[in-house]
Amino acid sequence: MAFHTWWLFVVTVFFISGSPGPNMLHVMTRSVELGLARSILAMTGCFIAVVSLLTASALGLAALLTALPGAFTVLRVAGAGYLLWLGYKAWIAKDAPVDLTEGQGAPVISDWRIFRTAFTVGISNPKALVFAAAFLPQFIDASHPELPQFAIMVATFGVIEISWFFIYALGGRSIAAALTRPALKTLFNRVTGGVFVAFGIAMLGSRT
Repeated sequence: MAFHTWWLFVVTVFFISGSPGPNMLHVMTRSVELGLARSILAMTGCFIAVVSLLTASALGLAALLTALPGAFTVLRVAGAGYLLWLGYKAWIAKDAPVDLTEGQGAPVISDWRIFRTAFTVGISNPKALVFAAAFLPQFIDASHPELPQFAIMVATFGVIEISWFFIYALGGRSIAAALTRPALKTLFNRVTGGVFVAFGIAMLGSRT
């Protein structure tokens, strides 16, 4: 892969990865609820999910899913259902104010549950497979072996993605400072719940 091609890939991914989506919203809300330190578990779950999807797409899983009648639809509906469930849970969440002292007053949630939920959020969007299958090959130099180029792109995407996770998590801690009042925490829960529901409905309405 030529340097200028890689650099174009970096710039493109920087803006794609930084755009608000389920992963970024989840990391931000975990940072608000649990603090920056424990939100790293959520970042890890989402990160592994994203890298897994990109790797699977590079290995041809996206083509396999689109070739199997109904397989993509089943995954899409399941992923949308999970996002709708997250939206519902956020909507009905308790309106207790945020405790800004990390590690104290935060909900008692196991590390495994934080990681598992984040991974499920990240892996639940099969459209990412199709996107990667259409996006990554545009930067492949056909005159060189493809696998090393895919590896470079997946690694690059991963670094950029985790960097954005930290930015959103830091933003979450800034937001937390304004959520020490129960009324504002309720509003935050309603907004994030509504956004998750919107993501789920959008996924249900998508046909590609």
